[in-house]
Amino acid sequence: MRVAVVAPSRSLPQEAAEEVEALARKAGVELVIDPRCFLAEGHFAGSDQARADAFVSAANDPSFDAIWFARGGYGACRILDRVLPQLGEAAEAKTYLGYSDGGYLLAALDRNGIGHSVHGSMLGDVLRDGGEKAIEQCLMFLSSGQAEEPAVVLNLAVLASLVATPYLPDLNGRTLIIEEVDEHLYAIDRMLFTAFSSGRLAGVKGLKLGRINMVPENDIDFGQTAEEIVRAHCACGEIPFLGHADVGHDVENKVVPWR
Repeated sequence: MRVAVVAPSRSLPQEAAEEVEALARKAGVELVIDPRCFLAEGHFAGSDQARADAFVSAANDPSFDAIWFARGGYGACRILDRVLPQLGEAAEAKTYLGYSDGGYLLAALDRNGIGHSVHGSMLGDVLRDGGEKAIEQCLMFLSSGQAEEPAVVLNLAVLASLVATPYLPDLNGRTLIIEEVDEHLYAIDRMLFTAFSSGRLAGVKGLKLGRINMVPENDIDFGQTAEEIVRAHCACGEIPFLGHADVGHDVENKVVPWR
């Protein structure tokens, strides 16, 4: 298994790269980290063009079996229009692994029938407390294909943004899983309103709730838990609530293929 690492969003810390490279060697996975992962231009891992070029180069290289996103943050949506028209036949056979902000790319690729989108932790997660566990799960998947039951998994903020674009995947007959981090409960409610009222969740088989982590304390109690908010929107939208999923911005984040 030969895996390219690219950074569609923020830069990859050198220490994270070194730790994951060591874990990959133990797992028998050949990891090739594009040097542009370490670029820095403001918030991003280099310019939009540099990040797009790195992605296209790896995706179109037939010697790579998979592309693993280095880190989230913000930035992947800015390169979609630069990337998609340039992807060739080699890109269609690859696995694309990431989550959070990387969901923009996973969604756009899935929507266009390019490769296999997979939700899973990224290299930067190794720096979390106990982060080796998250990386080892991904390396196990890359080497063996072992994963959770398929579903479309998206960060809620990404989902709420995608519903106004042509990049939202076809959700008809598929299970949708959402997760979020560092958002107030009123913001969770607002983003669910946007997603559900768009009409683009029609046909979803059902919705599962991943972890809503690090919810900031509001000056006035919202009066509902995250689960209660999600259940209310599901009931209103006539989409079955299917319980909980073991995904989120933490080291327990499971690998879930979208197919």
